[in-house]
Amino acid sequence: MTAARPAVRTTEATRPAPARDFQVFRPALPQAARRAPHRMVFTGDADGRCEVFTWDSRAAAARQVTSRPHGTLRCAVGADGTVWWFDEDSDGRGRWMLQDFGGGPDTPALAGLPAGHPRGLAISDSGTAAIGLAEGPGLAEEGGPAEGRAPAEGPGLAVHLGPPGGRVEHVVRTGYPATLVDIAPNGALLAVTGGSGSAHAAVLLRPDGHVVAALPGCDEALWPLGFRTAPGTTSGAGAPPGTPGPAPAPELLLVVRSGDGYRLATWTPERGLRRHAWCAFDTEMTARWYPGRRQALVRRNRGGRSELYRADLDRAVLEPLRVPPGAVLDAVPREDGDVHYLWTDALTPPVAVSSRGTPLPQPMADPPRVPGRALEVWTPGPDGDAHTLLTVPEGARAPYPTVFLVHGGPGEHDRDAYDPAVHSLVASGLAVARVNYRGSTGYGPRWRDAWREGVGLTQVADLAAARDHLVRDGLADPGATGLWGTSWGGYLVLLALGTRPELWQAGVAVKPVADYPMAHRDGTPRLRALDERLFGGTPLQAPERWARSSPVTYAARVRAPLLVVAARRDAKCPPAQVESYLAALRGHGVPYESMWLGTGHDGLDGRDHLKVLRHSLVFLSRHLNGPGPGRNDPNRTATTRS
Repeated sequence: MTAARPAVRTTEATRPAPARDFQVFRPALPQAARRAPHRMVFTGDADGRCEVFTWDSRAAAARQVTSRPHGTLRCAVGADGTVWWFDEDSDGRGRWMLQDFGGGPDTPALAGLPAGHPRGLAISDSGTAAIGLAEGPGLAEEGGPAEGRAPAEGPGLAVHLGPPGGRVEHVVRTGYPATLVDIAPNGALLAVTGGSGSAHAAVLLRPDGHVVAALPGCDEALWPLGFRTAPGTTSGAGAPPGTPGPAPAPELLLVVRSGDGYRLATWTPERGLRRHAWCAFDTEMTARWYPGRRQALVRRNRGGRSELYRADLDRAVLEPLRVPPGAVLDAVPREDGDVHYLWTDALTPPVAVSSRGTPLPQPMADPPRVPGRALEVWTPGPDGDAHTLLTVPEGARAPYPTVFLVHGGPGEHDRDAYDPAVHSLVASGLAVARVNYRGSTGYGPRWRDAWREGVGLTQVADLAAARDHLVRDGLADPGATGLWGTSWGGYLVLLALGTRPELWQAGVAVKPVADYPMAHRDGTPRLRALDERLFGGTPLQAPERWARSSPVTYAARVRAPLLVVAARRDAKCPPAQVESYLAALRGHGVPYESMWLGTGHDGLDGRDHLKVLRHSLVFLSRHLNGPGPGRNDPNRTATTRS
């Protein structure tokens, strides 16, 4: 497979510092129109904001669709190329809008549609749009199957049905928190999920709200992925465009976790759930139907790297597809058998690739290579070896001042993938260690379920063991090791600084969980349920476990210089619990720096990300990159892209 690199630039530089250019981008694979595959829609950077663009692969031309003060994150494309985009406010509530591919006025996707938090969008071949909205407060939760993410919270899901540009004709309500997965090609069925491990893991409903069938995920987790498109609705191999074909019964694609692995599965109300044992892996996977075929494109993550396969369900054959070593952030099969995917590795920013050479818009023009070397370290532990992706600066001598960049989740993992923070830190003369601690995805169910030391404390033990390993091997400077994490990663930073204060010389916690019982009290229903599963009960039911794993318990023991970044509108890591932690630091006379943003947990405006990135870089360089063997110039900063 070769990458096509059209000469189009969708990113523009902003300049927070006079001597350096900073660029912000959100790597995204374009979505292609079903009946006009050369018409594509994607999100890209515009003056430091995420906005929606069109891409015409025939003309190799891009056009900016949206321009909003705080950016636009969500988009889709209709079968003929109509652009869908979500017009949301600062709290994430809004409505879907339509615009012609060539431009023109924006119109409501469905007249009579109320504002709400998005919970899925699907369009049938018969022309029915299904728009999922949460009924009640909550935030959208993005993410793929088997990646540790659950659907968003709220009292229930409302799916609004109608023709695009017309009026709402039907509304289907679930009565429980759920997300719309898909609508069948003929519009006769809706697929929704209440969470992979819930009693409503996969539910099929008719447009009148009648439940046709339901699969609970209590015994084995289920991730519904989407309905198979009918043959002949697109230009498929061996058939002229628009050739009508037989309409098969709606067939839903799923991933099922069974025992120590994951399997591809299909489900129809008539035949029930069928698990395909020949398509099974020991680590997380996801899949998409090939349009008009009974084949699926499977993407599997293992050990921080990705693999692609074509699964033929009729022949029970799994065929590997060639991709370079690294991470595939997204992959989509096309009508003609082409595969588009977004590839990267630790030293290379994301590149959009077409297996057949279709011109695709690139996330970055002339992407710079990270000025460092990529290494791997495996640290033995009680539940197996912890995998660390290590990037060290070129031209520097070991041992290196080292930053442990801690991923969030906990059900996520660091990949052999480009990270703008890694780029910036390495260009500043710091080594970066990314540890896939116990609880991370990508290493199998046993690793994901290994929590023997307790919530957070298990992960801190792995960070400490990886640090000791790098110090013993002469790679990390024991007098210059720091931590930097966001969200649950920020939580681990605070917990590590308090429980292992002798190990760290600096810490940056961005939008963290800082006072766990208070975060549970003020958090969203979905996150409260997740935490109750982790702790085996509520803070009232298991107060000792919650206190033992809460950073505020150890505030008095923090020794290292600490920077805490928080957001006033954060619903996932609420501001009050961060203020509680900072008050505890002050009460014990522990110095710290803080930075407050006026945003929510996830921001669409790159300027806020740049503020945090720049402040964190300066802070860590000041405390870790001072005089000494193997240290580098603390005034050196990187051109970064986030």
